[in-house]
Amino acid sequence: MGNKTFRPFTPSLRWTAISDFAELSPKHKKPEKALMENLRRSGGRNSRGRMTSRRRGGGHKRNYRIIDFKRDKVGVEGKVVSVEYDPNRTARIALVEYTDKEKRYILAPVGLTVGMTVSSGPGAEIQPGCALPIRSIPLGAQIHNLELRLNGGGQMVRTAGGYAILMAKEGNFAQVRLPSGEIRLIHLDCYASVGQIGNIDHENISLGKAGRHRWMGRRPASRAVVKNPVDHPMGGGEGKSSGGRHPCSRGGQLAKGYKTRTKKKPSSKYIVTGRPR
Repeated sequence: MGNKTFRPFTPSLRWTAISDFAELSPKHKKPEKALMENLRRSGGRNSRGRMTSRRRGGGHKRNYRIIDFKRDKVGVEGKVVSVEYDPNRTARIALVEYTDKEKRYILAPVGLTVGMTVSSGPGAEIQPGCALPIRSIPLGAQIHNLELRLNGGGQMVRTAGGYAILMAKEGNFAQVRLPSGEIRLIHLDCYASVGQIGNIDHENISLGKAGRHRWMGRRPASRAVVKNPVDHPMGGGEGKSSGGRHPCSRGGQLAKGYKTRTKKKPSSKYIVTGRPR
């Protein structure tokens, strides 16, 4: 597991650093066909055809891998058949075959290899890849794929190298420190998976050239200050002018420290300590 660099035969290779995919199963292993579905590209448009996400479009075709975020195979052991690449996320995924012959994809944590056994439920072992209620996980453990609502499936800490730490338990809630530094209350009966998400070196990847961005469906972006006033609030001016106003988005929303979270959001009562600035 790691990244590989290249001798600079071309200018783009000088800065390229991509994953070596050493942790994956052999290349001839194809994704499980029953666990894939078509992924239609939107080009940044919503259901009404209006662009809601700019700078999106093109890119290589993908199929979506159906991931088991709920981990509701309680009491049934599964064997890791393969560790695979998922083009739709930064983390690796593991194909698990359970004793009843059902196969599912799960997020692959650090240390999970082919042949290992995983399970879910209150009696599962404390080892990478196993899913348990938070009340059954010891304090100080690294966890990922956290549920926010009972039986709602994992919603938090699902990116490459991510992990949360179980800080304390009191009453019906546990205090969990998230990767952002925020400490949040989560119900003890919510499920979480043990371990840190794999592909830790993803943060050190350097795409090296604009073409690789295009392969991923990312289109070019122009800086706001080089646009015309009709196109952006920070555009216009003589020479290299910053627009003469505080940095903002195209719609005028302030940047650099402006808090966008709704002040009266009901879930704010579960935040013990907010994320540091």
